[in-house]
Amino acid sequence: MQKIVVKICTGTLCYVMGGSELQLLGEHIPTELQERVEIKGATCLDYCNQTGSGNAPYVLVGEKVIESATIAKIIYEIKEQAK
Repeated sequence: MQKIVVKICTGTLCYVMGGSELQLLGEHIPTELQERVEIKGATCLDYCNQTGSGNAPYVLVGEKVIESATIAKIIYEIKEQAK
């Protein structure tokens, strides 16, 4: 079973735009998915410097970029990829 890797940007912009609360993601992942998810911090994913990439905070779930990331958006994407 391949793990779903979640990379949370911890760069300054993402952190102050709400990324600080995303550090609690592990507490919100449904029990049945916890063993399938690996959460990592990323110093900077650099999406804030790309034109038209949306708003911080950014999270990478597998290969999918989540902009204006919230715990709910991340969990939704994890569930989609776990199907």
